[in-house]
Order: sequence, then C-alpha cells, then structure tokens
Amino acid sequence: MAKPGVKSYTAYLFILPFALPFLLFNLWPLLFNFYLSFMDYFIASRVTVWNSFANYIELIDNRYFAESFKNSLLFLITVPILQIGALGIALLLFRTIPGITFFRAGFYYPVIIAIPITGIVWNYFFAYQGILNGLLSAFDLLPDGRNIGWVTDSNVALYSVMLFFIWKNIGYYMVLYLIGLQRVPQDLLDAAKLDGANAWDSFWHVTLPTLRPIILLCSLLATIGALKVLVEVLVLTGGGYGTLTMLLFVYYTAFTGSTFGIAAAASTVILALCLMIAAILLKFLGEDGVWGKGC
Repeated sequence: MAKPGVKSYTAYLFILPFALPFLLFNLWPLLFNFYLSFMDYFIASRVTVWNSFANYIELIDNRYFAESFKNSLLFLITVPILQIGALGIALLLFRTIPGITFFRAGFYYPVIIAIPITGIVWNYFFAYQGILNGLLSAFDLLPDGRNIGWVTDSNVALYSVMLFFIWKNIGYYMVLYLIGLQRVPQDLLDAAKLDGANAWDSFWHVTLPTLRPIILLCSLLATIGALKVLVEVLVLTGGGYGTLTMLLFVYYTAFTGSTFGIAAAASTVILALCLMIAAILLKFLGEDGVWGKGC
C-alpha cells in the first residue's frame, strides 16, 4: 500500500530510467530481428518482403552455417574448462598471505586488455615460426620435428582460439568464485572438520553446494560467451581454417553479403540455443534443480 500523498505511478517513474534504455536498445532490436528473420530486406531501398520460413530453410542448406553451428557447439567445451579452472585458481588464491593480491591481479589482468591487442600478441605466440613452436622445438616435442600451424591448420586452429578464449576470460570467473567463497559459512566448515571430514569432504559437501548459485551464474555467462564468440576468432583467424562460428557467420552474412534476413534468422537460432541451454542449466543447477534435490 502506498504512503499518503504518494501516487501509484511513482513506482513507474523509478523504473523508467531502466525501462526506456531496455526497451529501446534490447527489446526493440530483439523483436525487429525476429521480424526480419521472416523477410527479404533490401537495405538500399529499405524495403522488406515477407518470405515466410525461406531464410531458415536457406540456413539448413547453407554449408557455412552448418560449419559455424558445429564449431559453436564445439566451443562449449570451454565452459566446463573455464569453470573448473577458475574455481581451482580461486581456491588457490583464497588465502590471506602477503602478496596474494598480486597473483589475483595477475590472473584478472587479461580480462581488462582489449581483445585486438591481446590477439596481436597471441598471433605472434601461435605463428609458424613463433614462440610456442620454438618452445616445443627446444624440448623436442614437435611431431616429426615440424612446426605446427596453430592458427593456419584447420585441424588445430579452432582449439587454438579456444585456448586464447580461456586465457582471456578465466580471470573474470575466478573473481566471481572468490566472491562466492567468501559466502561459505566458516562455522559449517568447522563443524564438518569436527565431524572428521577431510578437505575433500568439506569441499564436496559444504563449499560446493554453497557455491551453486555462483556456478549457475558463471555457467550461464560462459555458455552465452562461447556461443557468441566473435572478436577472438576475427583477430586470430578471421573465421578461416575451420574456425567460423555462428556469430561470425551472422557478421559476414549481414555486412559482407548484405543478406540481412538470413543473418537475422541465424541470430535467432543463436538466441534459441542460448535459451535452451540456459533452461537445462536452470533445471540442473537452479534452486529447485536436480542438484538441489540430490544434496
């Protein structure tokens, strides 16, 4: 119930500063993109022609979209690697010892550097005569003694981009897990220790269930990030050598091929895939999910 003298529309005035940008920059582009996915759009004349599901049918027969769809699904391999790696680093750095802040900052530093800048450095690292091949050669680890084209060999280029993606983002999730570890009740850990639980038992039965909301958040963010990977691929391979991803397909289709209807249909597929995986994660990791019932 509103206080005397406070109008019922006052709440909407408080919501307005968020609602207007959301409607203008999020909801409207989303709806217009969905509308455009059923159209032939001619940008020069700004004319749209209804074509039903022709754009989606075109995607089914498009070999470049099939390649990008497969690569984007493969890129989801980075999600569990990021979560396990970030949680492991967070556990190592969740200590109050001198100099620990330096190591935390060191792991987070790649997150704040622009991707084009780090991409240039990693291109030198992955180059045919670059640092990585030089190190492997020094330890006699190259197969047949020949250098590997890390970003020019279609057999390994996508995995090289994944490695770069993991390095670039693991510090972000590490920080989120460090925040989550601060929420683990110390009294529960002490009680588990008194009951004879070892370090692994305390982690599995106390720390991990407490971190479930953070794990859900990080998994959702990492999944969306993996399905929407664009700049990392663009700066390392340009989408060639078997590294084309769905969002890069959308980018090239729209701004190189000027077939905006097909690009809109492809981006709608990305949205549907994100929502489907998010629903699965919520089903398993949510408050009433499978994990919660099993704990």
